[in-house]
Amino acid sequence: MGHQLVTISPAGQGSFSVPFNPNNYSLSKANQIAEAAIPGLNAPILQYVHGNTRTLDMELFFDTYEEGTPVTDDTDSIYKLLLIDPSTHAPPICQVSWGTFIFQAVLDHVNGKFTLFLSDGTPVRATLTVTFKEYMDVDQLVRTQPTQSADHRKLRVVKSGDRLDNIADEEYGDPENWRAIAAANHLDDPADFEPGDVLIIPALT
Repeated sequence: MGHQLVTISPAGQGSFSVPFNPNNYSLSKANQIAEAAIPGLNAPILQYVHGNTRTLDMELFFDTYEEGTPVTDDTDSIYKLLLIDPSTHAPPICQVSWGTFIFQAVLDHVNGKFTLFLSDGTPVRATLTVTFKEYMDVDQLVRTQPTQSADHRKLRVVKSGDRLDNIADEEYGDPENWRAIAAANHLDDPADFEPGDVLIIPALT
């Protein structure tokens, strides 16, 4: 990373850099997987539900002892990223950059620990543990991760209230494709299934 500092650029606000670079950062990503227990099977069926947001975690160190000024003058710039922007009714979208690493996100959590004070109680040293959640707008998500399941076969566990048309809408983005599901499961009656049944969701040809 060289001597470049971690820089945070909130949308519609001025950019600022932290005074000291962190020793490391962690980037996490996970999927939401549902388990559906089917009577007669010795293990549940695993079903992909959705991908979870990537999260960025790091510790930011602040020290104003030599200057003799309150360290909160610096740390408040981080805490303010949790405040709601009146124009968007949401916290500001930030670009967090460190060298070639760039992460567009919203600040999700801050945990501050103040460890050094002047004789009058003024805090002059602090460590903030911050968590940013990646932000991607809806259009970008749809372009990069289309929701249709037209290219692979999968299984789906029927939930209460499911109908073939709404299942087709969720799986393919088009309720008119319910006939493909009915044919793959040999359903003469499109309502001939119950919660807990396992349906084949075929690839569209």
